[in-house]
Amino acid sequence: MLMRRTLLSSAIAQARGPFQRQHPLPPLCRLQPAGRVGTPRTQPSHSRFLTGQSGPPTPGNDAPNPVDDATEGQQEEKEDRSKKWKGTAFKMFESAATTGASIFILGLVGYSYTRYYKHMVLQKMENAFTPGDPVLELAAAGKEVPKEDMPHMLGAIPGSGEDDYDRWIQRDEQERINKIMRGEEKGRYHLLIGEKGTGKSSMLIEAMSKINGEGVAMMEAHADPEIFRIRLGRCLDFEFHEDNIGALFSIRGPRDASALLDIERAFNKLEKVALKRRVKVGRPLILIINQVHLIRDDENGRDLIELIQQRAEQWAASNLATVIMNSDKYWVYETLKQHATRMEVTQVSDLPKDRAMQALRNYRMKYWKEVTPPSILEEVYDKIGGRLTFLNRVAKSQDMIKKCDEICQMEKTWFLNNCAILGEEMDDDVMDQQKYASTAMVLANALYQRYKDMDIKYDPERGHILPEFPLHQARYIMTRSDFIRQHHNLSIFAIDSHAMVRADSVPMQRAFNEVCAEPGFEKFLEATLERIGDIESLGRTKELTLKDLWEGGKYKITTKDRKGNVDKEIEMEAVGKEDDDGDDD
Repeated sequence: MLMRRTLLSSAIAQARGPFQRQHPLPPLCRLQPAGRVGTPRTQPSHSRFLTGQSGPPTPGNDAPNPVDDATEGQQEEKEDRSKKWKGTAFKMFESAATTGASIFILGLVGYSYTRYYKHMVLQKMENAFTPGDPVLELAAAGKEVPKEDMPHMLGAIPGSGEDDYDRWIQRDEQERINKIMRGEEKGRYHLLIGEKGTGKSSMLIEAMSKINGEGVAMMEAHADPEIFRIRLGRCLDFEFHEDNIGALFSIRGPRDASALLDIERAFNKLEKVALKRRVKVGRPLILIINQVHLIRDDENGRDLIELIQQRAEQWAASNLATVIMNSDKYWVYETLKQHATRMEVTQVSDLPKDRAMQALRNYRMKYWKEVTPPSILEEVYDKIGGRLTFLNRVAKSQDMIKKCDEICQMEKTWFLNNCAILGEEMDDDVMDQQKYASTAMVLANALYQRYKDMDIKYDPERGHILPEFPLHQARYIMTRSDFIRQHHNLSIFAIDSHAMVRADSVPMQRAFNEVCAEPGFEKFLEATLERIGDIESLGRTKELTLKDLWEGGKYKITTKDRKGNVDKEIEMEAVGKEDDDGDDD
């Protein structure tokens, strides 16, 4: 029965379909007019067909309203959208809050670490100037002196009979250096200059030991600015921010700069430490730069020296720190002199006779525990003078006189290896080297001639008196102004702070005397100079040769007037040189 109704309903719907599609108006429009016959019977079934409602209308099966359904869908859609926007906004706020909190915590940690790191940098640099210094420990180990005994360095030698034996020999310059170390001399920075082996570094270490290195830092210079930077950092206990973990916070790394900039940073930190120390202690810091002459005399080296000098001038003016520079070469003094305002220069030379003999006697007691007779001490001084490095080497040797002769021979060999001349037979390819060597021989001969003409060559109290020339006169004698610095760098000639040129040491002056006193030396030197002059003359002379005139050849020269007529004829032939007897070649 149910299947019949369903089939009947579908058949009726198929029959009505063509009729409804042919009607020009929509079905709802045909339901609107009232009073037409058949309307109450067709409207419910037609509307129920449109809405998809089946069966007769019942209280629970009313026909739905399309307008209400559309309104309800829009409201639900708006509610869904509002819920989605609220959820998205909350998530955005939550993410922003989390990110902001993370950035704030990260920034707070980075700021705190930076403040802590800067404080620790200054603290470590302050500790570098506390009592005790690695230089003193190395000096104590090298001299076999216990560290606790270093402020005095006194001790008796068994069997010497001298309880007041002192390894250290007091010099005239020592007291002034002690005052500088104690902070009694302010407002200046100092340059110690003198030949190598005269005891400049030893005086500085001795002055440091008297105050146990309190407020003093010492470093060794180097030609490479990078190594100089590392040594300065070790001296001041400054890492140049290389141990900083600021890279985790995207802070610029410390090695994005040159060595000079890092040295400037170290000096900035040192200046802050000096300001604190001046308030607490009232004494300036002492910074010692040893062997400044090792810095190369080029653009980078001069920039480094200029940087050090600028800081030294500034700190000396404000009594913050005192810079002491130690050098063996005169060019450092020339470089610093150009901009020096508060610089003090101290010349350190060889020991006088009495103190040199005392030093040798004390060295001999230390190494051999014996008392040396004064006659032998004086003979040793006559041979090598008062150079501390020579005296120390001689004292360590069992036969001191033999060691003195070896030192003199070594200096002579060094001089000849660098400045030997070749005479008139030399090749023109070695002319440049012979220019350098001949100028040294000329000056050495001039010092030898002055030594012979001196009235006083040896003073019983002072000892050796070496001949010397002013720097400008030495350049005039050499006929060159540039070679003297190279000779000075080779420790052949010495130039002091008063611009006086002399032999580098007593053994070197003895070498000059021996070489220049050889028979025929002056003729040999003159022949070398003439050969150098001839080679230079050949290099400056242009020679014109006409091969056609050789072996009796002739040139015929004819001159004509405007009309082409021969005006004059000239014949030219070569004529050979005449001998001393007047004959032709």
